[in-house]
Amino acid sequence: MFDHLGFAVRDLAATRAFYTAALAPLRYAVRFEQPGLAAFGPPGRPCLWFYDKGDGPSGVHIALEAETRAQVDAFHTAALAAGGKDNGAPGLRPHYRPHYYGAFVIDPDGHNLEAVCRAAEA
Repeated sequence: MFDHLGFAVRDLAATRAFYTAALAPLRYAVRFEQPGLAAFGPPGRPCLWFYDKGDGPSGVHIALEAETRAQVDAFHTAALAAGGKDNGAPGLRPHYRPHYYGAFVIDPDGHNLEAVCRAAEA
């Protein structure tokens, strides 16, 4: 299951303005924001992320749900063994959410693939 999708954009301010208006009827609004990033979604669920392109690997980011942190670890190991490039070792990322545990790899086409577990486990 997808956790969230992300897209690099040329003009974050214009993208933010467009999606704020276009998604309002669906009850989507900015649910998470930091410099260079705006994430839209229904209440409590930022699932559509837009970020400044910068020097990132590509314009696509795909995050998949994991049930456990061990699955995130296993994903990262398997993806690297399959030829992926490390783009963020497994670990907590509390600047996203308190229990956000994710790992990132770049796939053979340059896309940023992530596995994320949001469970509050040690």
